[in-house]
Amino acid sequence: MANLRNLKKDIDYLTEEVLSDSLLAIYFHPERRERVLALMQECVDMRNELFRQANNPPEKNNTSLMRKHYAHIRRTLLDTVHKLFDELSEIATATTK
Repeated sequence: MANLRNLKKDIDYLTEEVLSDSLLAIYFHPERRERVLALMQECVDMRNELFRQANNPPEKNNTSLMRKHYAHIRRTLLDTVHKLFDELSEIATATTK
């Protein structure tokens, strides 16, 4: 089982990747700033929620439940980051009207 420190580092790393790509999108498409800022806020909210879940496991004495809990956090992290990158890609490739 991976330790909690690595899980938190993964959460921070992937969050930073989404945010840095979002800043690049704002730089190249300033007219889409509001949409990108909303996506960035969603990313930060996701990070804070996953940290809250990681710091407050349901039952600390049951290792099986702990493993399932942290596996769920990892799946949620990857699914959410994938969704955020897809949304950012749609924003960046949208045609300007």
